[in-house]
Amino acid sequence: MSDFGMSGDDLEQMYQEVILEAARDPHGRESFARDVSREDAASADVSSGEDTVRAAHEYCTPGESHQFNPTCGDEATVHAEVSETEPHRIERLVWDGHGCSISQASLSVMVDLCAGRTVDEAMELFRDFHELMESRGAGLNDDAKEERLGDAVVFQGVSKYPMRIKCALLGWEGMRDAVAKALALAAK
Repeated sequence: MSDFGMSGDDLEQMYQEVILEAARDPHGRESFARDVSREDAASADVSSGEDTVRAAHEYCTPGESHQFNPTCGDEATVHAEVSETEPHRIERLVWDGHGCSISQASLSVMVDLCAGRTVDEAMELFRDFHELMESRGAGLNDDAKEERLGDAVVFQGVSKYPMRIKCALLGWEGMRDAVAKALALAAK
């Protein structure tokens, strides 16, 4: 990865600032998911396996996925609307949830990168981001992948910390699952 002529400490500081900014002003965040952390929600049947899906676009199939990281308590519900025609495109991608700045920033960056893309393009980004998280801080040795990931490369530093990798991947896993559910519904 290019170091932009900066020292390692300066680069790490820049990455931290980008993550904190994305967490402060998250893109794609909407309030639509049931708050399962509230006491009155505990009486609701959240284990039924039923997904709450709604589509804002007439020719889209919606899918939702709730993700929870038991290690730190981060959780997010990702809602994806996928076009019914080929090539399938993610027409709408939003999320609701709470957690650390890493999970919130990763969700925001994921929305910026994947909304409006074809499912194939979004899944390629998903794989590239997973590879970045598996690098343990080394980054990617592929300029094309880094270019595709855009702002998501700032999470390279996060990949040094195994306990934080799950935070960064939470939303990406939710996006993949929500898209898969939308595609399954569209196939029926």
